[in-house]
Amino acid sequence: MTDEEKTYKTKKVITIGIVSELTGLSERQIRYYEERKLIFPERSDRGTRKYSFVDVETLMDIANQMEDGVRTFEIRQEMKKKPDEDKLKRSMIKGQLNAQFGIQKGLK
Repeated sequence: MTDEEKTYKTKKVITIGIVSELTGLSERQIRYYEERKLIFPERSDRGTRKYSFVDVETLMDIANQMEDGVRTFEIRQEMKKKPDEDKLKRSMIKGQLNAQFGIQKGLK
């Protein structure tokens, strides 16, 4: 993703302390989710973890699932499926829009 494609939601600029305040999770919990490969912060030159608003939303979702008794392994498995589901949804929406507006494949 280029810098131009990044939105305020995807830019990794939030420190772990702020994420902790926003989510109510401890810094230890956040690091644990990173260890379990559920969240992927970037690192600054000095090694500081940097998160995005999308990461904050993901952490809230993870915390809610954990409260419901879902294990980290199960969450990770679902997260792996999500990109495929999102791609399928986008493809279906595109097809519906093309059909609605009479756009045929190969025409621009």
